[in-house]
Amino acid sequence: MTARPDPIAPLAAPESLLSTPSPGSGRLPLPKAADAWKLGFVALALSSAFLGYNWVVMKVGLRYSQPFTFAALRTFFGALSMFVLLAILRRPMKPTALGTTVAFSLLYTTIPVGLSMWALETGGAGHVSVLTYVMPFWLLILAWVFLGERLRGLQWPAVCMAFLGLLLVASPWRLHGMASSLMAVGTGLSLAASTIVAKRLYGRREVDILSFTTWQMLFGSLPLIIIAALTWQGPPEWSATFTWALLYNVLLAGAAAWCLWIYAITVLRAGDAGFGTLMIPVIGVVAAWIQLGERPAPVEAVGMGLIVCALTVLALLGAFVERRVDPLTPPL
Repeated sequence: MTARPDPIAPLAAPESLLSTPSPGSGRLPLPKAADAWKLGFVALALSSAFLGYNWVVMKVGLRYSQPFTFAALRTFFGALSMFVLLAILRRPMKPTALGTTVAFSLLYTTIPVGLSMWALETGGAGHVSVLTYVMPFWLLILAWVFLGERLRGLQWPAVCMAFLGLLLVASPWRLHGMASSLMAVGTGLSLAASTIVAKRLYGRREVDILSFTTWQMLFGSLPLIIIAALTWQGPPEWSATFTWALLYNVLLAGAAAWCLWIYAITVLRAGDAGFGTLMIPVIGVVAAWIQLGERPAPVEAVGMGLIVCALTVLALLGAFVERRVDPLTPPL
């Protein structure tokens, strides 16, 4: 019987992902425990690096494309690359729980990708990445409301620290950049809501993660294609830089990051994976500072520090609990 999920870390991975694959199953066998632990950290580090640096890549790509056009291209071709991966690994191609998959796709792909791209059009890459990764704290609140999972212990000061940091980073007393901040916060809220949907789906049935991911990405790309068509002002400038940015999103921050993440969460504890998630906005801020010259203002830097500290508290809480992470909702 599956244990009740805990809001400080996602659900346990399905047994089908953790068991030794049978011949012809299309799943790769896991290495021995010691080697798997080391390889898991390598996979987690690479996944976090790909996703963290992607905030800079997306910001650069938006110099050559409208935000919704870039979002549609990123998700549609990302889904196609995942279908190729499904075929190579001989995983199920047929979608399951169609209604839930569509709902999840709206909350995990359509809204977050669209809003984050729109936010990056006017906001800094580091700024937007940090506000997006307040998501775990929205999840704590939504899990309390919809799943009856109450906040406890050190979760309370972590949430308070995160909201204070959010206030300082968003700086609502400054009208300039407020729209970008609100869109980034909306991205995090939507991702948290998608996790609630994933928890309920996983509680009812076993899901093939790669197949589910592929179909939700395809479904989520369709509204973005429609929005891109309605806001069309011309095609992207197909420069070498934009082509590289799109390929990075489709292959490295898309298919590769997903595969690395899924492998990492099958061999690492929740707290270990939590630290990997923590590194994504940190990498985003540092990379934006180095490559784009986005140096945070003092107040904003303090707010970012508070958010990172709060995320660290949650990661430490997860490190003391022996459970695995839900692969349905890896970092964006």
